[in-house]
Amino acid sequence: MPQLPTAVRDLALLLGRVVIGIVFVVHGLQKFTQWGISGTTDSFAQMEIPAPALSAWFAALVETLGGIALIVGVALPLAGALLAVVMLGALFFVHLSQGFSEYEYVLVLAAAALALGFNGGNYSIDRLLRGSGTSGKSNTAPESANA
Repeated sequence: MPQLPTAVRDLALLLGRVVIGIVFVVHGLQKFTQWGISGTTDSFAQMEIPAPALSAWFAALVETLGGIALIVGVALPLAGALLAVVMLGALFFVHLSQGFSEYEYVLVLAAAALALGFNGGNYSIDRLLRGSGTSGKSNTAPESANA
């Protein structure tokens, strides 16, 4: 099966990063602006999330800054891993006991953050910082080598 051109793949990854990044930024900023950190802390305490004040700050900062990192493509593996940690915390501490339809959203966000964090494409600041050491070609073998 023929592979997509690298530019098409990278454009799709950029679109994915931007969309998922916006979701995270909106949820992170919500913790700062709509509820405030004290309101988020109170909410986390009611949900019995450990260290609610620290957890509120961690979630708000990681979602906001990690979302921005996904959008612009900087520190992608770190951003993806930290965003996944926040979503897995939400999964295990809040949503898991409520059934699949309640936790599927955070599970998908965790998986998307990891996938995009570790394979976010060449249209990124990370790629610019790597410089011209990589040609921008796909890391997969040519199709003729796969036959």
